[in-house]
Amino acid sequence: MPVATVVGVGPGLGIEIARAFGAKGFAVALVSRNQDKLDTLADQLRSEGIEAAGFAADIVEPGSITAAFEAIRARYGRVDLLEFSPADRALGHTGVLDITRENLAPQLDFYLHGAIHTIKQVVPDMIAARAGTILVTNGAGTINPVPFLADVNVAAAGLRNWTLNLHNELKPHGIYVAHVAISAWIGAGHPGAEPTAIAAAYPELYETREEPELHYIALDD
Repeated sequence: MPVATVVGVGPGLGIEIARAFGAKGFAVALVSRNQDKLDTLADQLRSEGIEAAGFAADIVEPGSITAAFEAIRARYGRVDLLEFSPADRALGHTGVLDITRENLAPQLDFYLHGAIHTIKQVVPDMIAARAGTILVTNGAGTINPVPFLADVNVAAAGLRNWTLNLHNELKPHGIYVAHVAISAWIGAGHPGAEPTAIAAAYPELYETREEPELHYIALDD
């Protein structure tokens, strides 16, 4: 059974991405900070016939991420697909003229450094197998930045750049990497912005394995 790991999973888009791959026959490893919430989400998936388990870790604590992926490998074996989409509203945001080294650092730690360490947990096994998929989810500010989210946009744009570079680096090894930028107020009522609608794009990326980036736009009616 192939293994999908969703990092940053919650009750919105994350669980729907996990559900979409579980419906395709994947075992699903769920990663976020709260074990109780993970257990609840994993129970939901198991009640639908999807093999799932939660592994608590914080992407700004590298040791916890390393331990979580060791536990995932011990339970399920090599990760075939990694989807990375954490968000932390508690970080807040800073306008473009107010960015400083100090208020930018937490965004870089969360979005960029957290992603790099997390993704490096699966890359060696994927290179050895000459197979694997890595999907990195971000907001549309990585493509069309907005001034009041400047610090978030800077960090996320750095992650986008690194992800696109990773696509080029790993493609010769048989590994598919793609960046997903979402232009939508997720769950705000528009059909195309519902988590289930957005999540449906992920298995399609996994199957087509062509473009290094998807800009998902949910247009208002």
